[in-house]
Amino acid sequence: VQLQASGGGLVQAGDSLTLSCAASGRTFSRYTVGWFRQAPGKERDFVASTNWNGGTTYYADSVKGRFTISRDNGNTAVSLQMNNLKPEDTAVYYCAAALSLTSRAVSYDYWGQGTQVTVSS
Repeated sequence: VQLQASGGGLVQAGDSLTLSCAASGRTFSRYTVGWFRQAPGKERDFVASTNWNGGTTYYADSVKGRFTISRDNGNTAVSLQMNNLKPEDTAVYYCAAALSLTSRAVSYDYWGQGTQVTVSS
């Protein structure tokens, strides 16, 4: 499975942004996809995850109610809709794939390159 994250940018507090994780590989539809983020000097934190068919999703408390993770109908990409962005959301965002629905980064086998999200106050 190969993953390609995109959609980051510089926005103001309160704005919205949508990240996309495009996938290739015949078995992608079997995988849980998660989004993680890493701010400078901090650990990589879980943001959200969705199971293989998009029927089950989990969110970090810090983004619950503001972010929405979803899979496209063709199950070739996963989006992260981010609303009401805050300066503390500033980080490099990564998408990753795992065979189990989990928030633990160590359980994810495949990672895309990061995309920078910067939220100014």
